[in-house]
Amino acid sequence: MAIYDSILDTIGHTPVVRLNNLAPRGVEIFVKVEARNPGGSVKDRMARAIIEAAEARGELRPGQTVVEASSGNTGIALAMVCAQKGYPLVVVMAENFSVERRRLMRMLGARVVLTPAAEKGSGMVAKAMELAEAHGWYLCRQFENEANARVHRETTAREIVVDFAGRRLDYWISGAGTGGTFAGVAQVLRAERPDTRIVVCEPDNAPVLASGVPQPAPVAGGWATSHPLFRPHPMQGISPDFIAPITGAGVAAGFADLIEPVNGGRALTAARALAAREGILAGISGGATVAAALSLAERAAPGSVMLCMLPDTGERYLSTPLFADIPADMDAAELEISRSTPGFRFDAPAVVVPAPAAAAQPAVVANVEAAVPDPEMASWVDAAIHDPGEPVVMFALEWCEFCWTAPRLFERLGIRFRSIDLDSVAYQAGERGARIRAVLKARTGSPTIPQVFVAGRLIGGATDLIEACRNGSLARELGQAGIAMPGCADFDPAALLPAWLHPRRTAA
Repeated sequence: MAIYDSILDTIGHTPVVRLNNLAPRGVEIFVKVEARNPGGSVKDRMARAIIEAAEARGELRPGQTVVEASSGNTGIALAMVCAQKGYPLVVVMAENFSVERRRLMRMLGARVVLTPAAEKGSGMVAKAMELAEAHGWYLCRQFENEANARVHRETTAREIVVDFAGRRLDYWISGAGTGGTFAGVAQVLRAERPDTRIVVCEPDNAPVLASGVPQPAPVAGGWATSHPLFRPHPMQGISPDFIAPITGAGVAAGFADLIEPVNGGRALTAARALAAREGILAGISGGATVAAALSLAERAAPGSVMLCMLPDTGERYLSTPLFADIPADMDAAELEISRSTPGFRFDAPAVVVPAPAAAAQPAVVANVEAAVPDPEMASWVDAAIHDPGEPVVMFALEWCEFCWTAPRLFERLGIRFRSIDLDSVAYQAGERGARIRAVLKARTGSPTIPQVFVAGRLIGGATDLIEACRNGSLARELGQAGIAMPGCADFDPAALLPAWLHPRRTAA
């Protein structure tokens, strides 16, 4: 255990883990779990190295904006580093990379600029260069920055050498995106572990490296041209549509003993098997290295030992084919488990179990349905829902997902509203929130929250509001209150309901 000065000091020293269930008999397969870096991927190492090298050379000034093209992991890592160091960051990413990566970068304070999927990785790099030149931003140049391979020589490779000191290591297996991990680790292993064969895996449908066809020269004013043998594949983060300079230099230096083709389907299958059989959540590129190891194991000598790089976590791939067959709702087997006992089921009335007698408690209004409305709160509610200055009023709970539906809708439509959060600190004194709920129940006949009013007229709860938006009755009520409502035909208002309701399957 240790205390660190910043999150950046926790980068590196990732664990090597044995595969106990996937490795075939007679072959040992280990994985280096780079998701254990604080930003969730191997790119944390490079991001810190590039930024700190630029600081040391005086190329990056305090407060200067950093810009880089990324499929996601580098962008997330840079966002973490820039957040800690105080640099604004703009990440350029092709639109076809996973949505969760965009959101993670934005969560970390970065701006994300998307480029058309048809322009591929080379297009997003060209856009980053264009932005850097136009605005005077610092461009990281991860595909050619010397700090990229250097940090892997100094950290990743050293960790592997130490972890396998006195042990056999026949194969080290990695993908190549920028080429930093491949070239940096391979250079050290070639010098210090010449017995270790270095394997680079790439998609079988895009044999860019295996072909021996050189990277085409860039077009005038551009950075890179798509390699003629590139084809789309699911392994985000490795094998872009061009040979990165670092990768090309590593191959030219003879660092790759073998270039192993991996089928996209096998990479997905291996990533799912890592999770289901080893408890290791890795991305598709990690699935590719394990798939390559399993293929090599079929022809390797007995007793062979392999180490695969797992560049990131599977949580980066929720919106990709990796999770396409992973349902959010209960399947038939899960429904059967639910039905094996009578209570707490979506498809049957709840079984009410009498609660044991409780000790005497202070007299507070905790049961809204049993509370008797008091005149003071009734007058307050009347004033709130008939206030001409704020005709759109909702009574809500501060952290209720259903209650968030109304603000999202009104904000999307550009309509001002007042939210009265009955469970907030402001309404806890004297049980004001509970007393207001008692008034609302007496007035509307419903104890549920939220309750939305327009000019004193009840629209209803979250689903009622969505239906009113769809059938036009919300527009009519707003119109009578003098509020113009734009149409909602350009989006589905039901998408604003809690995500777990899309849809909730309650019965087989």
